[in-house]
Formats: sequence, C-alpha cells, structure tokens
Amino acid sequence: MSENKPGMKRGTPPVCVVAQPVRKGMLILVSGPSGTGKGTLCERLVASDNNIMFSVSATTRQPRECEQDGVHYRFISEAQFDQLLKDDELLEHAVVHDHRYGTPRQPVIDALNSGLDVLLDVDSQGALNVMRAMKDCVSIFILPPSFASLKQRLHTRNTDDEKEILKRLHNARAEIAQYVHYDYALINDELEGAYKRLESIIAAERMRTSRFHPDIPEDI
Repeated sequence: MSENKPGMKRGTPPVCVVAQPVRKGMLILVSGPSGTGKGTLCERLVASDNNIMFSVSATTRQPRECEQDGVHYRFISEAQFDQLLKDDELLEHAVVHDHRYGTPRQPVIDALNSGLDVLLDVDSQGALNVMRAMKDCVSIFILPPSFASLKQRLHTRNTDDEKEILKRLHNARAEIAQYVHYDYALINDELEGAYKRLESIIAAERMRTSRFHPDIPEDI
C-alpha cells in the first residue's frame, strides 16, 4: 500500500499554482518644443516612479555642457547612426533642428515585456511614427503658456546661441500644431501644477481595463 506524502490527504489532488502573468509595461511618449520644460517634467517623473524607465535616445548632435553620454542621450557619429538604421535597430528616427535623433528599439521592447513603463522624450516626427507602430502607447504634448514665455525660457536656460534659439522658435510653431494628434495636451504654465497633472495622466492610464486586470479575492 502506498504511503501518503507529507502535507497531503489521501485522495486529494495536488494544488496547481498558476503564476499570474507579468503586466506588460506602458509606453509613454512626451513631446513639445524646446523650452517647454518637458525635460524637467520627464526627469522628475522618472526620479519619483521606480516603475518608469527613461529611454535614452541616440543623437548626432554635440552634447551640451550639462549632458552626460548614456544618461541624457547616446552621442554618436553620423556613421554610427547610419549603421543603426542599416541594422534596423531604431524604433523611430527623425531630423530635428538639423540633427538626427533615434530611439534604440530593443531596450524599449525588453523593458515593456518585463512590466516596466517606458518614457520616451521624443519630437513629434518620431512620436507619430511610434503611434502608428504601437497603437497602445500614451502620448502627451507639453505646451508653453505663450510664445513670449517660450522665447524667454530659451534665453534663460543658456544652452544655445542666438542663431539656434531663433531656429527653435521658428520650428516651435509647426511643432505645436501637431498636438492634436496626441492623447493629452498639457500646458506647463507652472511646474508644480503641470507635474501633478502629468502624474494624474499616468495614474489614470495605468487603470485602463486594457492594462489593469485586478485579481479580486473571495474573502476580505
């Protein structure tokens, strides 16, 4: 006669524990003209939320004084950018203010599959390409309260010369016209208020039934 195994009653079938599926991450696109404060908002969001990973874009432009390679951008040569395109390693790419920018594909896909949300600080050209390829992304456009304030911000941040500032102001009007293609428009008139609205958007999107599948227990 066979003996019962410890912890099991005779005739009781073994309990099959089904692992809960890993939540797929959410892709968050944030765009806006230079000087709207989108970089500050993105940095603050990533710093305060451990479930959000910042996607580091590749660019052919030179780093600014405050920027670190591999942290703010991957600063690469034109030849290296060409190789990324040839190898189909970019999720999106675009020319912005005469420089090339692109998002490496595999780190984004790996992070999403692991359950992390991924934040892309990306121009409207690249964002529209991502929206077409990944329908379930969340897109947010950051707007200035006025063109006068935008001009003032570009001057006070002291990262570009006058020629570059004028180019960015000229391009800003065409960029702002693209906000209608985004899920959300957020005016950054005051940093604290804008950040709280950004947090509210992320919280609400995480609770969409297409992403949120709560397991409701029988008992309290």
